[in-house]
Amino acid sequence: MPEPTDNTDLSEALSGPGEAAEDWIAPAATPTSAPMIEFEHIGISFNGRVVLDDVSFHVNRGQTLCILGRSGVGKSVALRMLMGFLKPDSGSIRVDGQEITGLDEDGMQAIRKRITMVFQNGALFDSLTVRENVAFPLRERGGLDEDQIQQLVDRLVGLVGAEDVVESLPASLSTGRKRAVAIARALAAQPEVVLYDEPTTMVDPIIARRLGDLIQRLKHQLGFTSIVVTHDMRFAERLADQVLFLHAGRAQFFGPLRDFLMSPDPHIQQFLTLDAYLIPSD
Repeated sequence: MPEPTDNTDLSEALSGPGEAAEDWIAPAATPTSAPMIEFEHIGISFNGRVVLDDVSFHVNRGQTLCILGRSGVGKSVALRMLMGFLKPDSGSIRVDGQEITGLDEDGMQAIRKRITMVFQNGALFDSLTVRENVAFPLRERGGLDEDQIQQLVDRLVGLVGAEDVVESLPASLSTGRKRAVAIARALAAQPEVVLYDEPTTMVDPIIARRLGDLIQRLKHQLGFTSIVVTHDMRFAERLADQVLFLHAGRAQFFGPLRDFLMSPDPHIQQFLTLDAYLIPSD
């Protein structure tokens, strides 16, 4: 998956003559002074097993939050609640100041126009080509003719380095390529917030690095707010403004990356030590 060169401007990459990227990647609503995402005292259990217990955190507009922790601590559950796929047992979730926990499906559809998720498996439509997958949200949104849709698709797949597989079906793609295409499709939905669920799982370090570079570029050039669920500390160090560390269902740490790395908490130190041991630095 080729990555854009260091001097690539994403606004230019997504614009044709006479049009700006902001014309199609634009906020869906007037921003407020509230955090873009806010969880307060969230609790959720499955079959009597507590998964998240009194968890609070927030993400400001344009920031990247990395949710860290070992497998099974509820990292991905937080993303699914934000998308409305799960409802918390207690607590409050707000998007740009709007409470979403009580919204019906129609209300959540409006939220999902502002927040999109890149799933571990890519969640691409198996029967559609890469081109058709990326075009899908553009057609759903409406307002573009077919030539405009295809031009935007070409720019998006070029941005993530998938030009050579644009007519391929997802089944023929590697895991890394599927995730890159999923990011292109996510961008086509014009989100304000992008959620990434374990983007580096089952990809090699080179692809992981390129995916990290792409996420960073989207943040800096287009101002996306991002939440990245990962267990990969090296990946998090490259991306995170803030860190939420989950342990035994609780928010063991929430704060800036530098404070997380310096924390004396034994659970955090164990996580950092084991990660360094299992995934040695280059």
